Amino acid sequence: MKSGKITPQMHGTAQPQTQDLFKTAASRFGSRFRLPTMDRGLMFALAMAVLAALPVLVAWAPQMTDYPSHLAGYKVALDHGQDPYLTRYFRFNWEWTGNLGVELLMVPMTPIFGLEQAGRIIVALIPFLSVLSVHALCRSLGRKMGVGPILSLAMIWSPSLLMGFVNWSLSVALALFVFAAWVKLEGKPWRWAAMVPASFVVWLSHVSGWGVMGVLIFGYEWSHRKSWRDWRPFLKPWPLIFPLLPMLMGMGSNSKVSYGRWVLDYKWSILYKSMRSFDYTFDIASLWIVLGVLGGALALRKIDGRFGWAALILFVLTLIVPRQIFGGDYADYRLSTMALMVACLAIDWNLPRWAVRGATALFVARTLVTTAVWYQDAQTARELIAALDKVPEGARVATAVAIPRSQWRFGPFEHFGSYAVVRRSAMENSNFALPDVHMLSMRDLSYRFADPTQRILYSPQQHIDLRTFPPARHADYLWYIGTIKPVALPDGARVLYSSSNSFLARLADPADLANQGDGR
Repeated sequence: MKSGKITPQMHGTAQPQTQDLFKTAASRFGSRFRLPTMDRGLMFALAMAVLAALPVLVAWAPQMTDYPSHLAGYKVALDHGQDPYLTRYFRFNWEWTGNLGVELLMVPMTPIFGLEQAGRIIVALIPFLSVLSVHALCRSLGRKMGVGPILSLAMIWSPSLLMGFVNWSLSVALALFVFAAWVKLEGKPWRWAAMVPASFVVWLSHVSGWGVMGVLIFGYEWSHRKSWRDWRPFLKPWPLIFPLLPMLMGMGSNSKVSYGRWVLDYKWSILYKSMRSFDYTFDIASLWIVLGVLGGALALRKIDGRFGWAALILFVLTLIVPRQIFGGDYADYRLSTMALMVACLAIDWNLPRWAVRGATALFVARTLVTTAVWYQDAQTARELIAALDKVPEGARVATAVAIPRSQWRFGPFEHFGSYAVVRRSAMENSNFALPDVHMLSMRDLSYRFADPTQRILYSPQQHIDLRTFPPARHADYLWYIGTIKPVALPDGARVLYSSSNSFLARLADPADLANQGDGR
């Protein structure tokens, strides 16, 4: 009998047929649209990149030496005359110069995230991108993330990044990406069209990063020369030279060049301090480990010349480049760590897994040390910045920071006074605001009120007397930061706030002191 109903027998035969139909369709779909699986090398690189950004993620603000002053400069640059106090105290002269990496990123990001959060995001991106740039280089050269490239990651949290040279550090990451693209596009007739704008991007971030990019690409091309008389490696990087045009035109250039004092002692110090961070023993031991692996690779000729020549050139430049150039300090110190990093990238040594794990452990350990120190410093910074609750908008603040003459770690609070500009639009004396050196400058040039007037260098057993501290003569408040307590304050100063290693004092008006002296 015919019926529209399905009998139990019919149901039992229909279900397996339906399942087979779905299986067939799924297999056909999977064969046509197979989802790519993420390779283990990229997963490892992403994990290391997130780890590299961990110090910034655990601290409410980057605990770099120079960072607060950079943040103050960003605030004035992006204010555009809206804040009457900032307009009264500062001027900012935008220039197209080879030192604008973070400044340009802050322009679109500050309206979205706010000034302080935008700066924090950008700083977190720098080590994150640095790790990925190393991975991109290995991919373009057909190499795995072996011992050498992993050891190079230990140089990402370099002395330069810890001091707060954010434009330089960003430019290095971008330079490595451009170098990877140069290799990947080898043989493409249109490579030059991609490299011309890329070279300007790196140069705008920082001129020294552009120089490092040129060295890397020249070293790569030099390793492919046919003979010592082959001149083509000198001409192949021609798409990178166009940023020379604005430099020759004098755009944003600064002619100040200086080797400083005691040149030989200083050059030696930047070599053995190339992995300097927070602990002398740990940092020197890390350096010896890296040098030991490098020495073994050199002895066994396990060096990739595509990086090796660039590492050698960067080392020579470390010795001959002046300390101060283009208005920036530690130009050669930046190169010492960069030379070590590129030398590690040159290691092409197929070592056992335990060696790879050991190299990874060194990077992880150094990053975790930085993370722990930044977390502790951030807690101290919260105590320090609470002093600004006592400071009115637009006040004049003289910051005094006591700094030991001899210390291994970089002091995170040397420019902390610049938060008075960030949070209170104050006039403050630790900013990078020197005419003809920085884009930020003071409107009143009748007295010096910029970095390094906040520094008070002291030796053991030395007393700090603030009665004659010059910036206090032109301020309403004195903000002192240091673990050693001063023996005297300016006459009439009244402490409004104090913490374990700081205090904020209201300074007496000179007219009131004069009246007291007259007995009125």
